Amino acid sequence: MNKTVVTTEEPVFVPEHKFADFDINAYLKKNIEARGYDLPTPIQDKAIPHALLGQDVVGLAATGTGKTAAFLIPLIDKVMKQKGEHVLIMAPTRELAVQIEKELAGFARGLGFRGMVAVGGANIGPQISQLRHDPAFVIGTPGRLKDLMERKALNLSGFGTVVLDEADRMLDMGFIDDMRMILSKMRKERHTLFFSATMSKEIERLIGDFLSSPVIISVKTRDTPSSIDQDVVRIPRGKDKFEVLAEMLKDRDFSRVLVFGRTKHGVEKLAKALSRLHIYAESIHGNKTHGARIRALEAFKAGKVTVLVATDVAARGLDIPAVSHVINYDLPSTYEDYVHRIGRTGRAAHKGKALTFVPER
Repeated sequence: MNKTVVTTEEPVFVPEHKFADFDINAYLKKNIEARGYDLPTPIQDKAIPHALLGQDVVGLAATGTGKTAAFLIPLIDKVMKQKGEHVLIMAPTRELAVQIEKELAGFARGLGFRGMVAVGGANIGPQISQLRHDPAFVIGTPGRLKDLMERKALNLSGFGTVVLDEADRMLDMGFIDDMRMILSKMRKERHTLFFSATMSKEIERLIGDFLSSPVIISVKTRDTPSSIDQDVVRIPRGKDKFEVLAEMLKDRDFSRVLVFGRTKHGVEKLAKALSRLHIYAESIHGNKTHGARIRALEAFKAGKVTVLVATDVAARGLDIPAVSHVINYDLPSTYEDYVHRIGRTGRAAHKGKALTFVPER
């Protein structure tokens, strides 16, 4: 565990481009500018030019590095220039799919096409209705996409562009067979953008099977940014760790706190126990409906609740601004899970703190 005592300045990234430099539609440029984007992040700076050329891209980058814009901007431009082009975006979780669609709506405002979200935990009827309107972008989780295909509501034979976002997470969640089946139903001549935080043997095999002479872009820096102060909270023998957590959360510095637990049941129980102490908390886990998860997330983002208790479903892809603290109430299963959990704080220009509860033996 590295506790940040002295923060050293990491090298300042100087991009080769500005968003204004890219050869993209003028109205799209205006939308990018209206959202306050000027200089690209490293993954945007390196990936956008290749994606605009129609090259397959493998982007190795952690969450929070701006990769959503790295694939949306060139693909929105592509849809505007190539009439009838359809884009499929696969994501591991409902929350990430919804977040990508929100980003799409912002960049594509007033440009004359639509996108839709296809995720489990939500009523499939409205999703089938939306597909009848022939959306240019379909953003979904593999399980629901497969379900829609089996119902003949989604036909991918006309889709020539695909994004696999958080591909390593989709593999971890057991979606490998669904991913392969979905990709096999698309056009054989395909433009593929592939994003992953890690490069495992399975990821290498997927790249070999489904990408054609890809450009590999790695902008991975150190695993845990210097903007995150990491420490442990030792729980003495005989001490109830819930009491330690509740006492800690009374401190006003803990203004927007993400607490990670191991199990769905444990996370739900913890959120309710905190709320009974007037520490207003919401929960996110796999047993909650899609609508309930989105409502909990929005309440947390809006500051209506100060604590969001979550399983690892919230460890990746969620862009929650200004999380002051991440608390590992239950220890993560792997170092990789730890890195993704604490990456929810210390984002953009903010500092953050990550605390891990460790029982003393």
